Amino acid sequence: MNYAGAEGLEFGDGNIRVDPSVATELPKGCRVVSTEGHGISFWANTGRIDVELVDGTQQSFFIKVISKELGRNMLRGEFESMKVIHTLLPDFVPKPIAVGTYEMMPDTHFFICEFREMIEEMPDPNKFAARLAALHEDSKSPNGKFGFHITTYSGNLPQMNEWEDSWETYFTKSMRLALELELKAKGPDPKFDELVPVLFDKVIPRLLRPLESEGRSVKPSLVHGDLWYANSGIDVDTGESLIFDACCFYAHNEYEFGQWRPFCNRFGAAYLAAYQSYVQISPPEEDYDGRLDLYKLRFNTHVSALFAQNETLREQVLGDIRDLVQRYG
Repeated sequence: MNYAGAEGLEFGDGNIRVDPSVATELPKGCRVVSTEGHGISFWANTGRIDVELVDGTQQSFFIKVISKELGRNMLRGEFESMKVIHTLLPDFVPKPIAVGTYEMMPDTHFFICEFREMIEEMPDPNKFAARLAALHEDSKSPNGKFGFHITTYSGNLPQMNEWEDSWETYFTKSMRLALELELKAKGPDPKFDELVPVLFDKVIPRLLRPLESEGRSVKPSLVHGDLWYANSGIDVDTGESLIFDACCFYAHNEYEFGQWRPFCNRFGAAYLAAYQSYVQISPPEEDYDGRLDLYKLRFNTHVSALFAQNETLREQVLGDIRDLVQRYG
């Protein structure tokens, strides 16, 4: 966890004290009536703040707190990600309120958004796919390129967000960074020395270059960036699907579904089929499965880097690369 504690400002146990910087971002004149821990995070301390407004009504906010400069950067990336999604689809994410730094503890940083009570159920495939398709289709890169205007973090590790004209170039850099982080976390392995050159020299060009050849092109679409089932929920009040914990960038829309390939994910075939009723598979269609397996590799590599002690994740990455090399190398 990237949280070093905040003595006197912890959530729950009857505490209603919040840092002055947090209080400034709450509605003017409101009174904090309760705080409590809420949710689970590997990287942050998360909570709920309940306030009473000047008219006597109550309102609730979700807060995430992380320490040090890394925490500040993580939360800035999340705030910017949630803000751009909310601008496009305000009913698809909780409204981001603020990102800032504790006045009383300058090495402690926070992100606040509206609190939405959720249940952990899978959304209706068609409704969810319609919203996700709208996010991908209606979004527009500010400069027509792939990337994002700020570094975003999946977990507590950075993603490659530098602007690139070509999706193949962007993804290649993103994959290289993920592998560098994985090797830094777990150490070298001679198997990588054999497989990785083929991945970059043959597999990636074979699967991604056709997307941008023979008159074809890839639209840079805004993606959530880490859309596994635990980053979604059902709004108790509206019954509609919500997503959160975004780490966005502009990408090939199909990149989003690499996260849906691992067996542990619950966004199964019904969700992909529903999505394809709104957005067609990119040509050449015969490479679709290979592209998604390549995108899955990028996700699995990053996850292996996040959990340095889990050797099973490295074996999974090596298995993914071997499979791609056998099919496309």
